[in-house]
Amino acid sequence: MRLRRNRGPQYDTDRQEPVIRQSICTGEKTAGFRELASGRFLEVMLIRTQADLDDFRAQYGIEGPIKTIY
Repeated sequence: MRLRRNRGPQYDTDRQEPVIRQSICTGEKTAGFRELASGRFLEVMLIRTQADLDDFRAQYGIEGPIKTIY
């Protein structure tokens, strides 16, 4: 019997980049991925605390700074 390991969700690093979208009016932050070709934003989760951001990083294996867009 062959065991399959669950790697969790992934994103295409060649076509997408992780970003935080922040509202200018309310300051609400949303984590997700921006397509490099079109600039389209794919929302993944709402960021309310540092723990939420840490969970986003851990879930997708993101290291280093994440760009913030407005």
